[in-house]
Amino acid sequence: MRAAQLKAVLPRELLASVVVFLVALPLCMGIAIASGLPPAKGLITGIIGGLVVGFLAGSKLQVSGPAAGLAVLVFELVRQHGVAMLGPILLLAGLLQLLAGRFRLGCWFRVTAPAVVYGMLAGIGVLIVLSQVHVMLDAVPKPSGLDNLAAFPAAVAQALPSFGWQAGLLGLSTIAVMWLWEKFRPHSLRFVPGALLGVGLATIASLLLALQVKRVEVPENLAEAIDWLRPADLLNLADPTLLIAAFAVAFIASAETLLSAAAVDRMHSGERADFDRELSAQGIGNMLCGLLGALPMTGVIVRSSANVQAGATTRMSTIFHGLWLLLFVLLLSSVLQSIPVASLAGVLVYTGFKLVDLKAFRGLGRYGRMPMFTYAATALAIIFTDLLTGVLIGFGLTLAKLAWKASRLKISLIDLPQEGEMELRLVGAATFLKVPALTQVLGTIPTGATVHVPLNNLSYIDHSCLELLEEWGRANASKGSKLLIESRGLKRRLEGRLRTTVGVGAAAT
Repeated sequence: MRAAQLKAVLPRELLASVVVFLVALPLCMGIAIASGLPPAKGLITGIIGGLVVGFLAGSKLQVSGPAAGLAVLVFELVRQHGVAMLGPILLLAGLLQLLAGRFRLGCWFRVTAPAVVYGMLAGIGVLIVLSQVHVMLDAVPKPSGLDNLAAFPAAVAQALPSFGWQAGLLGLSTIAVMWLWEKFRPHSLRFVPGALLGVGLATIASLLLALQVKRVEVPENLAEAIDWLRPADLLNLADPTLLIAAFAVAFIASAETLLSAAAVDRMHSGERADFDRELSAQGIGNMLCGLLGALPMTGVIVRSSANVQAGATTRMSTIFHGLWLLLFVLLLSSVLQSIPVASLAGVLVYTGFKLVDLKAFRGLGRYGRMPMFTYAATALAIIFTDLLTGVLIGFGLTLAKLAWKASRLKISLIDLPQEGEMELRLVGAATFLKVPALTQVLGTIPTGATVHVPLNNLSYIDHSCLELLEEWGRANASKGSKLLIESRGLKRRLEGRLRTTVGVGAAAT
């Protein structure tokens, strides 16, 4: 970029970066807490997302950092395998993303059915709400969503006689401020993020009233929050469950990143995103997060949309937001230590509710009931089992729908005007699944009939159905029956095969 151009855009980029920084600060810490890790881990991921991924990204206006969509998965991984194994998992996941970008596989990560993605986000949103309501009471969340739901009455009962109710009020106040600000904020202050406002007011109130609540723990020296990857831990990746976890992180992070990049492209008229470059950049970022023991990252729509709305036109705003995060942690860590944990939990509860996008659910109804069912089944499976199982169920339902669509075949036996001639009309896809139905219809053809079988209305026919037709022709040729397969549009080798079949006539009409 030339000096004159840089001078022209720099003030706008600096302003946009400050807006993104103010949005990212509470989210980075809150998502880390929701993941069962110290807030500093989320800040490290945000810094890498700005300074490194922001420089390499294929989507210039997309902001990367810790995402609520991975909080549930990370929480489960840390609970099952410990914090030390998060580094190797992220290193492998990042490597998979980098390779996918280098081999130009970015477009394939966007093949995921929207119903599965929306259902996944809804299930994650519910789990975040169920876990963070406990954190809002200064309590410890349970391992699963159902356990959190069942334990909530007891958590409220324990909070009332202790200081937990104070934390609960701070969390509820943060949610109320965010909701009211979203509904009624003046246009001139539209760039002020509700999350920052809610957390800021809750922090000031807690200090003025000297409330006895848990506060954010951030080390004075950021280096203390870094847990370097130990080479010995890499040997544990031979465990199949860790390999599956790495693939799950890579896939979910990539899908969320590229869906977010596509959404950002719709918000502006500038240069379109290079999805393969974006995927490679995310891979490098997650490998660095794995080396430093931080949270996984994705492209995140909330911070990205704030970046676009603030007027950013280059990648400088994303890079600067990472710089502001770094400077804030290094110079003003005491300010972070004053923030009530319950207030950050309130931010996550509000975010969790926003992830349950009922408008998207109703919108899926335009495409039939199956997408709505897939959305609901994916979300419920995630809530009642785990994230990976829920996503696999969503994919299974999508594939089942495709298989059902692909195997639909309408079979009609029609009398033609010429005496003794009939037409076996096949519309759809003739696969082995329809052999029983086709056999039943063939059994109703009277002896001595000439049967025309046009294949032009078929999108696909496999060898099992062709062999069935051939076999019927051979078996009934001695009774005076004829089977004429009209194969216009099929390959010549198929026509040749049909013509050479004993007892079967083939006509190219």
